[in-house]
Amino acid sequence: MQPLKLQAATFASVLVFIPAPAFAQQAQQHVMANAGDVTWKDGPPSLPKGAQMSLLYGDPTKDGVFVMRLKFPANYKIPPHTHATDEVVTVVSGTFNIGMGPAFDPGKTKAITTGGVIAMAPGTQHYVQTEQDTVVQLSTRGPWGIAYVNPADDPRKSQ
Repeated sequence: MQPLKLQAATFASVLVFIPAPAFAQQAQQHVMANAGDVTWKDGPPSLPKGAQMSLLYGDPTKDGVFVMRLKFPANYKIPPHTHATDEVVTVVSGTFNIGMGPAFDPGKTKAITTGGVIAMAPGTQHYVQTEQDTVVQLSTRGPWGIAYVNPADDPRKSQ
């Protein structure tokens, strides 16, 4: 075999032994995944029921960068809340309606469509509503948390 073909064959054979992306890997590792590789599970208990999540990189319970996808069904709502760290949200599919402020007002949301991005500073009060199935990718730092403006809106209180 020619050297370049040998290198390509060696690389390809190594890829065969790499398991499907084991999401939530150590931050020192790398992740390469296509959309079809994403596995979904129930969303975190801090979000209203119905959301699904897939942890793509890092660990949201520890200090450091992590990337998580969230899948929301149609007519899903997240009441006004904040996060302690910067958040960058990218819409992967669907439409993500986001509003700013301490009171949920569907008339004051902005529709962010596929490919759109939202970047928010720590402590930004915001709320979410979907009208169709929507997937977003959240890139931020852990430890991740969500604090509802009105503590009665926190779904963890009803468990």
